[in-house]
Amino acid sequence: MKRYIVKFRTREQVPGSPPPSHIVSSALGALIAISAVTLLTQTTEIPFMMAPFGATCVLAFGVIDSPLAQPRNIIGGHLIAACIAVLCAYLLGNTWYSHAIGVSASIAAMQLTKTVHPPAGATPLVIIFAQPHWTFIFYPVLTGSLVIVIIALLFNNIFRTRRYPRYWR
Repeated sequence: MKRYIVKFRTREQVPGSPPPSHIVSSALGALIAISAVTLLTQTTEIPFMMAPFGATCVLAFGVIDSPLAQPRNIIGGHLIAACIAVLCAYLLGNTWYSHAIGVSASIAAMQLTKTVHPPAGATPLVIIFAQPHWTFIFYPVLTGSLVIVIIALLFNNIFRTRRYPRYWR
């Protein structure tokens, strides 16, 4: 019988907190973005808000240098996951396996298209559970993603210590 030896890496230190100015600006950017999406929902009575957008704001305002926070990832990731989710909901209904297939297929599709955005992994769960009309792809998913990205573009570039996005393609 073969023995396996597990080698442990040296422990790395937990990164420190970002500077207070970064924390405040991250929170303010998220406040503005979520307020805009919520107000858009309330004034038009069209749903533009979904829970994964909270996590999207963590990336778009808190860790803007991450590849996962770039516009193509935010918009593309949510859009791809939404299309897969609507298809799963239509073909398989609100079942345990439609949720599992929706999330796993979304991960694979985001990886293939280089649009990985972790909050979009929750998009299929929201859509399949709600069983909405196919227009859910456009609002809230596409429209809400665009609003967050536009605010992130405007807000993050106000500060000379922030540059967003790092890339488009």
